[in-house]
Parts: sequence; structure tokens; C-alpha cells
Amino acid sequence: MSVPDTATTGPSAVRGRRELAYAVLLCLAGAGLAAWAVTRTWSVELTTRGALPPGERTRTGAELLPWVSALAYVGLAGGGAVLATRGRLRRLLGALLAAVGLAVAVGGGVGITESGVSRHWPALVLAGGLALAVGGVLTGWRGGGWPAMGARYERRPGSTGPADANRPAVERGTRDAWDALDRGEDPTVT
Repeated sequence: MSVPDTATTGPSAVRGRRELAYAVLLCLAGAGLAAWAVTRTWSVELTTRGALPPGERTRTGAELLPWVSALAYVGLAGGGAVLATRGRLRRLLGALLAAVGLAVAVGGGVGITESGVSRHWPALVLAGGLALAVGGVLTGWRGGGWPAMGARYERRPGSTGPADANRPAVERGTRDAWDALDRGEDPTVT
């Protein structure tokens, strides 16, 4: 019977996975909320045209502040990239996401202060930007120690490559057994 590795199953690993999930959800939810709210109608302008009925022109937040929607999409991509990075790169990404979130929040604040603009959509952009910024700060502060994806595809320190081929694929691991089946080999035979 083997003893589980406490580095991947201990309380700190569980806390790290939980923090990673919270940060990614904050980033994605905040950026998604901002990206959605900026596409809503923020203002309606009526123009009089003499004897004709008044004309109406609606403008979305993306038309008024096009950079906000671009930054919200950067936040969405960055939220997904948190999963694929690790260490210093993840911390740097967290700082970038915090800055992007603050910029999106500023865009929401600018929308709130504009005259003739509905207040609830810019307020949602502001809230989304702040959530994105909090997720970025959490990633920059704690993200260096969080688990990273893709570790199962890396070479193990004790693996010698071809020397492991002397053992049946089933003994080498599940991945090797599936690879042997994909090649049309029997994974139980050496």
C-alpha cells in the first residue's frame, strides 16, 4: 500500500486549489460581467426633425468607450491563462490582470459620471472591473504556490525514458498503458 504524497493531497494543496478556483472565477466573472454590460444601451438621444417624429439614436457602452470592451476581453483571456501558468509568470499575470481590472473599473466610473447615460450598466462595468482586479491581486499575491496544469505531461525526475520500457506499460502508469493501446500494443506484456 502506497502512502499518498502530502504535497499534492495535504491541506495546503487543497487551499491552493481553492484559492486558484476563486481567483479564476473572480477574473472570469468580473471580465464577463463587464464585457456584457458594456454592450448594453447606455444612452438614448432624441433629435427633433420639424414636423417628422423625433429621431432616436441609441449608443452602447462599447460605442462610447470602446477600450473598455477590449480590456474586458483581455481580462477574460487572462483569467483562463491563470490556469496555464505557474510561478513568477503567474504572479506577473496577476499584476497585469489587476491593472486591467482597475482600468475597466475606471471605464465604468467614467460612464457613471457622463450626463445622459444610464447609471446601472456602467455600475455593472465598474463592479466587474473591481472583481477582475481582486482576482488579479489574489493571483499576484498567492498564485506562485498554486498547482499548475500540465504536470502529468512533464518528464519525471526518476524517469530514464527507454530504460522504463523493460517494464510492462501497466506497471509504468496509466498514461503509458493508454499510449500502448493507442499504438496497438498489449500494455500487460513487456
